[in-house]
Amino acid sequence: MSKHLKRHFAPKTWKIKRKGIKYIAKPSPGPHKIVMSFPLNVLLRDILGYANSNKEVKFILEKKEVMVDGIRRKDYRFPVGLLDVLSLKDINEHFRIILDKKGKLDVIKIGDEEKGVKLNKITGKSMVKGKIQLNLYDGKNIFVKENSYKVGDSVLLTLGEKNEVKEHIRFDKNALIYLIGGKHTGQIGKVQDIIGNRILYKTESGDIVETLKEYALPIGKDKPLISLTRR
Repeated sequence: MSKHLKRHFAPKTWKIKRKGIKYIAKPSPGPHKIVMSFPLNVLLRDILGYANSNKEVKFILEKKEVMVDGIRRKDYRFPVGLLDVLSLKDINEHFRIILDKKGKLDVIKIGDEEKGVKLNKITGKSMVKGKIQLNLYDGKNIFVKENSYKVGDSVLLTLGEKNEVKEHIRFDKNALIYLIGGKHTGQIGKVQDIIGNRILYKTESGDIVETLKEYALPIGKDKPLISLTRR
């Protein structure tokens, strides 16, 4: 399998120059789909501008502490995806991957108070050796004690080798949601009704919009638990 792809054919969600250098790195197989993630070298070089070449990216990854969701990464092709937290410990800067209202991946800077937490959607639930296991949007699997979690809900997790649930956000009426798919990607709204696999939500401008339930990620009640827009 090729480690590169032509820039022209890179996902439309990537905010990169399509002309110039012919090839760009392809993300390694990982927890995110290619359309919902950047390889680390694209993020550090093309998006954030901390390097001018792939060689410089490799040097940074080898010599500096670059963390993704609290774990150090050295693979320049490692996929950093939606809602992941990137931390550059040497300069104490932290970023979150979001989706803008045009459906493109974007990066926002976050403060120290958010660098150790991440919001994650529950995509599956099962019993494993008598314990309740939650399968999450980014490929993580965690065990919980309570049986109150449902597919479609979200959890606010601590980051690092051990992920613990800090808060549980239920997907129900009046929940605040973030659209991660469909033509309304990047919008924030409040659920008005849930009808089978579809929902009605009120946008920030007061309009009522219908979309698929799978496109919505609960982010809080009255305000988002994490930053999702530029400060």
